[in-house]
Amino acid sequence: MTGYVAVLNAGSSSIKFALYEGEELRFRGRVEQIGVSPRLRIADAAGAAVVEETWPAEGVDHGVATERLLAAAIALIDGRPVSGVGHRVVHGGVKYAAPVRVDAQVISDLTELSSLAPLHQPHNLAPIEAIAAAAPHIPQVACFDTAFHRGQPHLAQLFGLPREITEAGVRRYGFHGLSYEYVASRLGDLAPELAGGRVVIAHLGNGASACAVREGRSIASTMGFTAVDGLMMGTRSGNLDPGVLIWLMDVRGMDARQIEDLVYRRSGLLGVSGVSSDMQALKASKAPEAAEAIALFCYRLVREVGSLAAALGGIDGLIFTGGIGENDADVRAQVAEGCRWLGVELDAGRNAAGTGLISTDASVTSVWVVPTDEERMVARHTMSVLGLATPPSHIR
Repeated sequence: MTGYVAVLNAGSSSIKFALYEGEELRFRGRVEQIGVSPRLRIADAAGAAVVEETWPAEGVDHGVATERLLAAAIALIDGRPVSGVGHRVVHGGVKYAAPVRVDAQVISDLTELSSLAPLHQPHNLAPIEAIAAAAPHIPQVACFDTAFHRGQPHLAQLFGLPREITEAGVRRYGFHGLSYEYVASRLGDLAPELAGGRVVIAHLGNGASACAVREGRSIASTMGFTAVDGLMMGTRSGNLDPGVLIWLMDVRGMDARQIEDLVYRRSGLLGVSGVSSDMQALKASKAPEAAEAIALFCYRLVREVGSLAAALGGIDGLIFTGGIGENDADVRAQVAEGCRWLGVELDAGRNAAGTGLISTDASVTSVWVVPTDEERMVARHTMSVLGLATPPSHIR
């Protein structure tokens, strides 16, 4: 293979970036605080900073930030070509069940899905459109967070709604699929006995979800039609009785946009605690509401692990990933305690170390911490779609 593959993972105020040569990571970076105080940092594979820039907020949107990020990256690679750019895109809808090379029709289709992921999809598409305009000769690949879940059993994707609504696209899609796919791909090396078994993977961060995986395939997930469903998150409510929304409209006079703001931006850890959406800030707080928010976060996950274990018909392994899942031993311990009935027995020393196997040798259900790498997963898919590499064996 010649050239590099770039990966972009755009969020609401940031763009994560990685540059690969084959399977080798060469550079990783991000643009942060877009719209506020944009700053770019790119580091080499060892973590040493090689580019650091700041820009005035005015005039720097996701498109401009993408152009400046790529210009900085191209300057680092000594004239070697960029063979392709892969993008994490949250929603692929019913049509896109696998990564796809981007063209005008794909962009149009994905734009129509923005109403299903209003806080994510437009930001995911902005870099794609910027590159298509500035460098149309560089092929781009869209990789979807929903794709990993499209093979779930039919019943797992349905709501109890009239068929015409289901046929209009209202169904359980599931998200964080690139993270789950990557973690599942690691099991063959880390825990071969789990690679073909029944595992629940908990992706815990500001956005949080859990997924039931059997033989490397998604069976059920906590997120559904949107990325606000399921677990309580940093600012998102998670599961909510639809009657609450009706009450908010009837009694509080809230409209759709106000409810959207409530359930996406003002709920979750932030809403329950009244302190912060950040887990570390909550742990440092002496407010009883902060402790209650953490306890509710863990309780909701314990309940969902039980539900996903039921969907699997049993459980062989529990895996933590994501920012909180990988770094917060206290949260892992609380969740493990709630899952003792599933045969989970945590080893305190291993849990404190926070890597690899963290359960005791006698634990019926093994428990692991497996760092995720969505950017690497996108790079693999991009190389496969563009014919730059043979698809990994776990990609079906």
